[in-house]
Amino acid sequence: MTTTTRPNKNLAGNTDFQLDDDIIYLNHAAVAPWPQCTLQAVRAFAQDNATLGSKHYLQWLETEVQLRERLRALINAPSADDIALLKNTSEALSVVAFGLDWKTGDNIVNSNEEFPSNRVVWEALSQKGVSLRQADLYSAETPEEALFAQVDEHTRLIAISSVQYASGLQLDLQRIGKFCRQHGILFCIDAIQSLGAVQFDAQACHADFVMADGHKWMLGPEGLAVFYCRAELREKLKLYQYGWHMTDAHVDFDRRDWQPADTARRFECGSPNMLGIHALEASLSLLQEHGMETIEKRVLANARLLIDAIDASPSLELLTDSTPGRYAGMVTFRHRSCGNESLFKHLTEHGVMCVQRGGGIRFSPHYYTPPEKILRAVALCKDRRLD
Repeated sequence: MTTTTRPNKNLAGNTDFQLDDDIIYLNHAAVAPWPQCTLQAVRAFAQDNATLGSKHYLQWLETEVQLRERLRALINAPSADDIALLKNTSEALSVVAFGLDWKTGDNIVNSNEEFPSNRVVWEALSQKGVSLRQADLYSAETPEEALFAQVDEHTRLIAISSVQYASGLQLDLQRIGKFCRQHGILFCIDAIQSLGAVQFDAQACHADFVMADGHKWMLGPEGLAVFYCRAELREKLKLYQYGWHMTDAHVDFDRRDWQPADTARRFECGSPNMLGIHALEASLSLLQEHGMETIEKRVLANARLLIDAIDASPSLELLTDSTPGRYAGMVTFRHRSCGNESLFKHLTEHGVMCVQRGGGIRFSPHYYTPPEKILRAVALCKDRRLD
């Protein structure tokens, strides 16, 4: 697979992105802006489709193959055959939740900080006699021990976000995965706040299932997500969506006998999101061109810059755990004398893209975010007009 070379002044430079100068974009943990290469890929695909229709469909399929390989590399899956392209994280979680063979009395363990997608789907299993146990991640010496304390002989699965969406807390996935393997428990990771921000290794953390939308740190569009299922478990997930694309001979439309594909394509029931595939493939090409080791260093450096600037301000209170290894790209804080709603309004009026989460304001800069803009956003939070 070839890599496109594109001009780039420096890693935090201004050629990868084309954000307006008056925007301070600190919202990659929600919906990220597209890089220039993605904009160009979408334009080219749209032009190709509009002028030639499906003439180049076989080339489009080659882009799909490239995307699967990029996603495989991003999470260090054994094979691209382990990668399914689904609509979103929620769909992937549902494939697991309603694919497993549950027994009355089984339980699932996660935390009380999970995004609704990683809570609702498990709560829906109550109809099958399955319960959800939510750990308070601060109730033990470590968040991992808090999870383990909820486990008993009926625990079938631990389902946790790699990074908690509101607090920004990063979990020790290798420790959790090792615990799961030792106790015969399945391990499901919602990696939406990791992939594209920090390095991720599905094999090192003994993941059974990994899922993530592409529209956050991966810098892609909404409507396309990666779903990794360990090969040994693929046939153990009961299928509940069927269509031409998930069959073993999916391009032989006249064939009457069929079986589900033996690859992760078995989870993709219908036509692929080809526009999204071209967009996400371009975004990942940029991340892989820089290298995830370098991306992670820049993301963590920007988060550290935020943490130190917030800690240095008497008017601001840091809510994210600042211990190295416990934060990734998100930093949540609040003003000691100004309400979150007022602060949020003040920030957005001055071009700062952010959200209210976890009892405060969440900033989430990416690798390319200029440090001076990060510090400008913090300075706006300390504006005397807020006191």
